[in-house]
Amino acid sequence: MRRGTLERMPKWLICVPLVLQWVWLSVRHGGITLPSSANPAITSGGLVGETKREYFDSMGPLALAATARYCAVPSALRQSMAGVRRALAREDIAFPLIAKPDLGMCGFGVRLIADSDALAAYFLAFPPGQTVILQEYLPQEGEAGVFYARHPGQAQGRIIGLALRYHPRVTGDGVSTIQQLIGADRRAGRVRLAGHELAVDCSRVPGAGESVRLATIGSTRVGGLYRDGAACITPTLTAAIDAIARDMKHFYFGRFDLRFADLAALGEARGLRIMEVNGAGSEAIQAWDPDLRLPHALRMIFSKQRTLFEVAAANRRRGYKPIGLWRLAQLHFMQQRLLEIYPPSN
Repeated sequence: MRRGTLERMPKWLICVPLVLQWVWLSVRHGGITLPSSANPAITSGGLVGETKREYFDSMGPLALAATARYCAVPSALRQSMAGVRRALAREDIAFPLIAKPDLGMCGFGVRLIADSDALAAYFLAFPPGQTVILQEYLPQEGEAGVFYARHPGQAQGRIIGLALRYHPRVTGDGVSTIQQLIGADRRAGRVRLAGHELAVDCSRVPGAGESVRLATIGSTRVGGLYRDGAACITPTLTAAIDAIARDMKHFYFGRFDLRFADLAALGEARGLRIMEVNGAGSEAIQAWDPDLRLPHALRMIFSKQRTLFEVAAANRRRGYKPIGLWRLAQLHFMQQRLLEIYPPSN
C-alpha cells in the first residue's frame, strides 16, 4: 500500500504552513496559546501534557457507559500485583487487556497484555512516578477517530471530521516469511521503527491470502492507514457523539477514538466503544488519507485549526484564561521526555 503525500513529506515542511496560520490566528484572536482555553477542565485544553484520566474523570454516566472499562495504576500500586488484580476485578477487566501510559500520544507505550507475567514485565519497564492505564481490550475490528466541535453557548455540536483507521498488515503469498513481506511493503515497513516491538513470529510463512496484523495500534508511525470517513457521518452518529461530549465537563473540541463492528454500526451509532479522548492538540488525521490531494488535505487541517481558535476565543470571553507560553513549553518537553522512555508498543 502506497503512502500519501502528507506521509512522505518531512514533518518540518508540513509544519511551515500550519505555523504560519497559527501565528495569523494568534494575531487575529489575540493570543498564541489561546487554544489552551478550548476545553477548560483539561490541562492546556488538551494541547499537550494532559492525561487520559482527565477526560475519563470529566465524564458523566452516559459518556462512561460508552467508554471501555479502565482502571488507573499509580506507581505505588504497581508494587503489588495482588492489589492490581483486585483493581482489575473491581472494574471487571480480564486478560488480554490494554496497558498504556496515562500521559502519552501516538500510541507510544501501548501494549496488548496477555497475562499477569506480561503485565509485571510492563510495569518493570515503565518509568517510576508515572501512572499506567489498564483498559479492557476491544475486539471490534473497526476503528475511527471522530472529530467533534461545539461552540460554547450552542445547544448542539457537530462532527467536523472522521478518520477510519486501519492497522498495519501484510498478506501472505504462501512462500514469503512475514519479515520478507514487511520488507517488500513500504507502509508495513514502518512497523520496524524505534518505539515498537513486533508481537508476531517474523519467520513464519503465512498462507496465500492470509492477512497478518502487525500492531495493536493503528498509528501511521508504525504503518497504519488513515482514510477520510466523511461519508460515514450521519445525523444519528452526530447526535450520539454530541450527547457523549455534552456529558463531559466543559468539553468543546477534540477527537473520540473508538471501536465499532462495521461501517453500518458506525453510521447507526450501534455498539460504539470509546478507547480514549484527545483535546485541542488532536490532529485532523483524516487528512492523511493517501487518496487525498495535498491542497484538499491542507484545507482540512487549516479548517480544524480555525475552528479550534474560534472555540477557544469564545471560552475566553466566558472568563477562561489560556495558559502561558512558558508553561505550555514545559508540558511539551515533559511529555517528549516520557515518550522516549516508555516501553515499546506492540
